[in-house]
Amino acid sequence: MIATKPDIIKQIPLYRELKKRGHLVLLGHTGQHYDENLSGGMLKEFGVEPDFNLNVRGAAYEVVSQIIGRLGYVIGELKSKGKTVIPYVHGDTTTAMAASNAAYCHRFASVHVEAGIRTLTPDYSKWKMNADIDVSAWHAFLQDRNNWERGSQEPFPEQFNTRCAEAATGIHLAPVELDREFMLSEGYCDDRIIIVGNSVADATHEALDRMGDATVFERHPQLVDGDFVRFCIHRGENCSNEERFRAIYDAMKSLIEDGRKVLLISLFKTEAALENFGLKEEVDQLNAKYANFIYSPVWAEYVDVIAAMSKAAVCATDSGSMQEEMNVMGIPCVTLRFGSDRSESAMNGGNLIAPPVDSGAIKAMVEYAWDNEEMKNAPKIYGTDVSAKCIDAVENVLKSEGVFRADEERLSVFGRDKHFDS
Repeated sequence: MIATKPDIIKQIPLYRELKKRGHLVLLGHTGQHYDENLSGGMLKEFGVEPDFNLNVRGAAYEVVSQIIGRLGYVIGELKSKGKTVIPYVHGDTTTAMAASNAAYCHRFASVHVEAGIRTLTPDYSKWKMNADIDVSAWHAFLQDRNNWERGSQEPFPEQFNTRCAEAATGIHLAPVELDREFMLSEGYCDDRIIIVGNSVADATHEALDRMGDATVFERHPQLVDGDFVRFCIHRGENCSNEERFRAIYDAMKSLIEDGRKVLLISLFKTEAALENFGLKEEVDQLNAKYANFIYSPVWAEYVDVIAAMSKAAVCATDSGSMQEEMNVMGIPCVTLRFGSDRSESAMNGGNLIAPPVDSGAIKAMVEYAWDNEEMKNAPKIYGTDVSAKCIDAVENVLKSEGVFRADEERLSVFGRDKHFDS
């Protein structure tokens, strides 16, 4: 199942691996992201076409109900023909939550790709987030696991989605050990949680190999020489809260006025926030006045994103996937949130958490991270050949059991005499 730009990027490598091995595989699109820049262009780039599209539309509750109802019907038809359906769902999307639900209602369990991601929040009790923050000390603080607290509803609704998807999952494909730790504490079976890395590593390396196909530098020649920060602000909690959004925006504006090269990738929620908070005219004026400011809608092709980011000095983002991609490429990352669902990347040293409360603190962190050698050299944690490891894991389970394991199987009862051994 695919639905959003990130899970198209992360699921297509698995889809290709399944096809290569001769599995009967259908590519289903829910329609959650449907425009050219967020879906269509990337599917053309990857040379794939969905076998079906649920074409969901509407408010959040309508999208959820449409996915469950429409996919539930598709799965029901396959079930009536004697097929065992194994949905591969990805990450923390609404599609992962609803598609898992649709399958579970038919007593089919999902394979959860990128399972177990949970938000951790640093302990801010002894820190003042302002322009005078000692960023080097903050950087060191974030690398200590003991300085992080569990429990967060942000990002919304992703933290809800991933937890719901987990409950309908039979095989949990976890990117890193931290994700496994979360799931074990929540009671999931140890032998069904398999650490495989993150398939974004496969997609990123594949895009790096074909960077010659990128056209982004023809449209934005200012990026060719690198030495820029990419800003990406699209989370609902940032774009619906004026205080948060302005803290990020003011930090970005100050960097532009200081002569730093700034790329702003604007998505639908970014544009809505600029309009709602009375900043649209100002950002257009900045774009007209400063040659070091590149203001662009999101790019349709993944190779353009990776080609450009391979030259960046730092990425300032509220995205989840970009925290992973920056680790894969060795680009310093500043995460514009109070916590992170990829906190392992901050503990690893390559990512800084910059809560959106003070523009001076955000600016200081971006400047600290700018071409920071220690952050660039943080160990790579998301693996290689991840898609192959994912399918290996599923095939190994299927050699002896189904994806949806009944209690009798879990307790190793099948195959014995009709009584319980002591």
